[in-house]
Amino acid sequence: MLTPSYLLTIGGRRMDSAGAPKESTLLELCVQLDLDAPADAATLLLAQVGGIVPQRGNDVTVELGYADEEGSITRVLTGKVASLRPGLTVNRVGVEGGIAPLLRLFVDQTYEGRTAGDIARDLAGKAGVAVAAADDGPSFPAYVVDGRRPAWHHLRDLASLSGFDVYADDQGRLVFRGFQQGNAVHVLRRGRDLISLEVRRTDPAAGSVEAWGESPAGSQGEEAWGWLTNDAGRSKGSAGSGARLLLERPVLRTPAAASAAAQAALTDLRRRSVRGEAVIAGRPAVRLGDAVRLEETGAVDADGTFQVRSVTHRLSKTHGFTTAVGFRGVDVSG
Repeated sequence: MLTPSYLLTIGGRRMDSAGAPKESTLLELCVQLDLDAPADAATLLLAQVGGIVPQRGNDVTVELGYADEEGSITRVLTGKVASLRPGLTVNRVGVEGGIAPLLRLFVDQTYEGRTAGDIARDLAGKAGVAVAAADDGPSFPAYVVDGRRPAWHHLRDLASLSGFDVYADDQGRLVFRGFQQGNAVHVLRRGRDLISLEVRRTDPAAGSVEAWGESPAGSQGEEAWGWLTNDAGRSKGSAGSGARLLLERPVLRTPAAASAAAQAALTDLRRRSVRGEAVIAGRPAVRLGDAVRLEETGAVDADGTFQVRSVTHRLSKTHGFTTAVGFRGVDVSG
């Protein structure tokens, strides 16, 4: 039987599971990674023993694994202490992930002739966030980032138009890129890995997407991107067939950008039509950017490969170590 193991570092102080259970400082831990949330987060319940006194702003790393497996300890989160709720016997510590500074950055800037990746890298630099990977994506003749919303929301808009995901890796660095086959594929089987499983399949909300902006660049040449037009027919982009979703974004000022946005929206519609969650024995190696392959589940129409959309690691003395993996479809052939 495997014994869960952890290693926490808070403000340079280390806590691990090597001590006797009665002396353990950590009572409970929950790490939440989610592509649809602004930043990764963790909640730690710490007993008032061991002399650990977290402070807001302390650097935090969370590593999980099993004491019985050499080399199994894996980092799952890098961040900072964001909130403290001290009690007589227990301290509740809230941790925010590495790209949280993008939620506090407000910028007024116009980018000209830059790709989505260029803009993402620049915003990350302004927030002091390291970049692990940022693909270029479509190019925009002009893209306005205004201070009415945090930089992270502008990154989400750019990612949506580009067909990309935006999240932090286990080192707290920004990742801005599209999902392909998954950085790693984790095979999950009934009777071996799965504690519970739910898969939901629905019809896509639309079979095609038509996207356009507010420029006649398609009919008047690329240099006309700054003009306004009352006929977007020649500069629109489209993808798919069947029931149509209309996507209007002023920033889509070229046919190439409009086509990329239409394909990205159609891919998102198709992938969202298959969603689910698998709960498994704790597996810290599952990360955002990965895929899971369900095999031999015995459930109707459940087997297949899916994109990991969320990961929740829970570790406690009463319930042990589990990982909940939220996923959605990856087949875009439709």
